[in-house]
Amino acid sequence: MPARPPMGRDHGGIQALDRAFLILDVMADAGGEAKLTEIAATAGLNVSTCHHLISTLHNWGYVARGPNSRSYVLGSRILHLSAACLRQVDLPRRAQSFVDRLNDQTQEAVQLAIMQDTNLVNILRREARHAVRVDAGFGGNANAAHAAATGKAILAWLPPSELDRIVADKGLTAFTPNTITDIEALKEELRLTRRRGFSIDREEFRPGVICLGAAIRDHAGAVVGSISVSSPAFRATQDYLDQIKVHLIAVTDELSAELGAPGATLRGSIKSIAAE
Repeated sequence: MPARPPMGRDHGGIQALDRAFLILDVMADAGGEAKLTEIAATAGLNVSTCHHLISTLHNWGYVARGPNSRSYVLGSRILHLSAACLRQVDLPRRAQSFVDRLNDQTQEAVQLAIMQDTNLVNILRREARHAVRVDAGFGGNANAAHAAATGKAILAWLPPSELDRIVADKGLTAFTPNTITDIEALKEELRLTRRRGFSIDREEFRPGVICLGAAIRDHAGAVVGSISVSSPAFRATQDYLDQIKVHLIAVTDELSAELGAPGATLRGSIKSIAAE
């Protein structure tokens, strides 16, 4: 992690900005979530000053309330900046060899996607090698984050307030009879996605298409995109999907490591999809 710059007016800085950036650093070092008193103590600030600064960061979306409202988490604006930074260094270029490898291993269609504000955007795709291929909807799916495996892999790790904002803007369109169109059911699906470490689209976006997706993380642990593999439903047996899952998770973990993400997660390495 880069060293923090010297703080204070003596170093040509603005004290309030120094403190605000320090708060974000402290939260990142704490794993992205911390209580107000913990942040204040670590940053060397009194609780009142720290609360005012966090309130401003909250107004800008850089900080959000935690799931139990007794802590704070890094907000969606951090993801926006991180995604913009990755786009600057060309995420498709960085991910291309990983997507190609996954395409070789699975012989199925592979997609790389990111969230741009409330839009799900596919930025790289490799077609299936099989004679019978699927149309997983490479284009025109900006409002399909709740239905597509790539979208659910990203939504699962967003703050609740950001998920609510995306749903309020895009709605929960029913693309197929299997699409989740109830917000509470979607939240439960995203909870399961977090638990198992990958997402599943069970013919929710395209009839006859099953997709598995997994998140890509950066050096701060923030989700900056996702990769999915799409298979025709007739090929998607339990054993087949379990094999795809192993390759998918290995690729996304390795790509995340290349982007600086801490540690290997070994997501879903034990449970089969049928056990979920």
